[in-house]
Amino acid sequence: MSKTFNIYCDESCHIQNDHKKFMLLGSVSCAYNQVKRHTERINELKDKHKFNAEIKWINASPSKKQFYIDLIDYFFDTDLRFRAIIIDKTQINTDDYDAFYYKMYYQLLNHKKNSEYKYNVYFDIKDTLSAIKVQKLRDILNIKYGVFNNVQNIHSHESILMQLADLIMGAISYNLNVNKNNISLTKKSIIDKIAKHSKQELISSSTFNEKKLNLFFIDLK
Repeated sequence: MSKTFNIYCDESCHIQNDHKKFMLLGSVSCAYNQVKRHTERINELKDKHKFNAEIKWINASPSKKQFYIDLIDYFFDTDLRFRAIIIDKTQINTDDYDAFYYKMYYQLLNHKKNSEYKYNVYFDIKDTLSAIKVQKLRDILNIKYGVFNNVQNIHSHESILMQLADLIMGAISYNLNVNKNNISLTKKSIIDKIAKHSKQELISSSTFNEKKLNLFFIDLK
């Protein structure tokens, strides 16, 4: 029987003229048969810390710091994986930003795909154009391998793993895009925890074979 993996995708600073230098597209992935287990374990962590809100990077505050730290520990203790591509937007030189956007998602999702496996891909609903984007991505992604079973939009509150993608990518984006003189100490603690676990500085590409937390800085020059 072919293995199936779920991939939960999110974006940060992807608007062309938002005055942020780096654009990120990222994903958390895991085996389909492990989704329920991870959801239950993370919900247990939420109960332990009396955390009742949606997990989001923007919600990281001093009162929630230990929960977020424990959640990062959980990620690194499990088979969950994170991958992101990072683009310096000052290097983007195109008249068709939408086409560029789809090309970058192709780079994110077609990385080391196994033609013997199947993949379900979920995108966080951002706006009224999300359905059109997903349809186009579904067509693009299956050009090469035909391994993408399901490509669809969901609301982030429907998936703990989508929320985890938001947290990890938010931390990496914040580390790259925010002036270090204005950085939140709580958020810095979370970023430092990710860096320590991954043994990476989070400001350059990971080694090619890095599987747990893989960052790929694309050079467009």
